[in-house]
Amino acid sequence: MKYLDEYRDEKIARGIVAELTHRVTRPWVLMEICGGQTHTLMRYGIDEMLPPSIELVHGPGCPVCVTSLETIDKAIAIASRPEATLISYGDMLRVPGSRTDLFHVKAKGGDVRVVYSPTEALKFARANPDRKVVFFAVGFETTAPANAMAVWQAKREGLRNFSMLASHVLVPPAIRALLSSARNRVQGFIGPGHVCTVMGYREYDDLIHEFRVPIVVGGFEPLDLLEAILMLVTQLEEGRATVENQYVRSVTYEGNLRAQKILAEVFEVCDRKWRGIGGIPESGLSLREEYAEFDADRIFGTEGITADEPAECISAEVLQGLKKPTDCSAFGTRCTPENPLGAPMVSSEGACAAYYRYRRHAIAVTESH
Repeated sequence: MKYLDEYRDEKIARGIVAELTHRVTRPWVLMEICGGQTHTLMRYGIDEMLPPSIELVHGPGCPVCVTSLETIDKAIAIASRPEATLISYGDMLRVPGSRTDLFHVKAKGGDVRVVYSPTEALKFARANPDRKVVFFAVGFETTAPANAMAVWQAKREGLRNFSMLASHVLVPPAIRALLSSARNRVQGFIGPGHVCTVMGYREYDDLIHEFRVPIVVGGFEPLDLLEAILMLVTQLEEGRATVENQYVRSVTYEGNLRAQKILAEVFEVCDRKWRGIGGIPESGLSLREEYAEFDADRIFGTEGITADEPAECISAEVLQGLKKPTDCSAFGTRCTPENPLGAPMVSSEGACAAYYRYRRHAIAVTESH
């Protein structure tokens, strides 16, 4: 299959690992930002192929994982209203709120529906003018353009029964927050390929100049990630720090300008609270005032809802690259995909879910000690 099989060639992979082994002379800590990249690394055992001096840690690039607890509670409050239909991506239904989740709200009679795109939510709103239809819009810059287009279309049609609970987050401010932390361990980043397909990678230039930490935009297949790791290690060993693009078949420096235009039309940058991490300035997107009539937060009066994170879950430490999922005492026992304590065990892009699915042997190792 074009652009698939050739990026999973074992012989080439082992050749890259051999070159890494030859080049690396000291320990390095690298972070992949995107949860999709985390799952590839775990699925193919790439982290176990690398020289021991190269450590991979996992970043906050899972949109489900970083959606704040209070935002989940807002969605639950809206879904519990008899006049409302909450429409969401499937992963969000089992993310724990303060006391329950959307799956249980649905089981108790709440009108919660799963879709694969915001256009399906628009279609449902058109067909059901008696329902207040709310689309739960989460994600990074990757999904934001389609969600922006849905609001733009609703305004154009005068679709008054459609609104959006927006919880979009942005990658560059999250990287800045990680690098600004006194606890930061990361010395190089594999940038998120999907996000950069939309936004390009020019906005990472300021991070390079400020922190002198290399960033390589990477794809999602095994050879993509191995090549990105090699490019990072090469920079680090040579004492360089720049932005490089491994994912050249999809990403350009400028990105998708049309997608960026609709984003700027509908959304504006705002401060955003990240689950487990806390508030990060200018790290989110909210609806502009011109589209306030489609803001579910305002329509349903959920703006004042707040929530505190549970103490037992260490997802914040995992999302900042400070701990691995297997460092959690609840991993694989009190916290499983069926009964999650935190969002990273729920999401298809979550680091805890990746370890649970591909590293089940780690549970036995943890318990034996």
